[in-house]
Amino acid sequence: MDTQPTMEIVIAHYNEDLSWLEDTIDSCSIYSKGGEKNAPPYPHEAIPNIGREGHTYLYHLVENYESLADVTLFLQGRIDDHISLSLTEIKKRALETQPGEVTTFPFRELESFDNWDGIPWEEYPSWKKWSSMPRANAVKTPAQYWQTFFPGREIPASVGYAPGALFAVRKETIQQHSRDFYRLVLHEFFLGDMLHVNPETGHLMERFFLAIWNPSEYCCWDKVKDVAREKRNAQGQLAKGRWHITPRWVEIDEATLRPAPAQ
Repeated sequence: MDTQPTMEIVIAHYNEDLSWLEDTIDSCSIYSKGGEKNAPPYPHEAIPNIGREGHTYLYHLVENYESLADVTLFLQGRIDDHISLSLTEIKKRALETQPGEVTTFPFRELESFDNWDGIPWEEYPSWKKWSSMPRANAVKTPAQYWQTFFPGREIPASVGYAPGALFAVRKETIQQHSRDFYRLVLHEFFLGDMLHVNPETGHLMERFFLAIWNPSEYCCWDKVKDVAREKRNAQGQLAKGRWHITPRWVEIDEATLRPAPAQ
């Protein structure tokens, strides 16, 4: 008889109300960056307010590399602006994750990233919520960071990513890379020159996660020859190379709006 895989829910918290986690709190590792004033009324670990959720996730991987659950579900303190599913359904889908897969959740579709020379924030008014925040600009281009993490490897034409960085992944998939690999990413993206509450590299980490874990599915090496024939893959995600492309010079990207409830 098959046993159900173990699962840990990693929560990147600042000041959000976590009461939505109450029924599953024993399965959660909460990392809170909001200080004493914003500490949640649940067991948690207080860590410095740097690096956005990407720092939190990498911190968890480095600190717990040898004791990871079979499935790790990475979530932010608030998810209803990115996910339309109940927590029960999210957990069910997370537990179905297979080695090599990264499970993401609707309503947000996977998006495409190809700004390897740097993100031209001013060309994306629909990202002004993030571009208007004070930030530490990256000291390398995305291409240079990719080559730091994967020396000698080709830079993809584009990669697919999950906006908001909400996903589930198996231990085997995480551990295809060494603990030292995650330490390197943590240092390059969130320490040294990038030790900041809002480093630009936090946005790059969001864009790199899926490609790091499953390049065969989330790296498109040629925008013509390497695009999937079907619109969606076996997991129901937009398939390789068919990811949503954020339009430039528009105030609202309508493809990212929550669908209207059925009448």
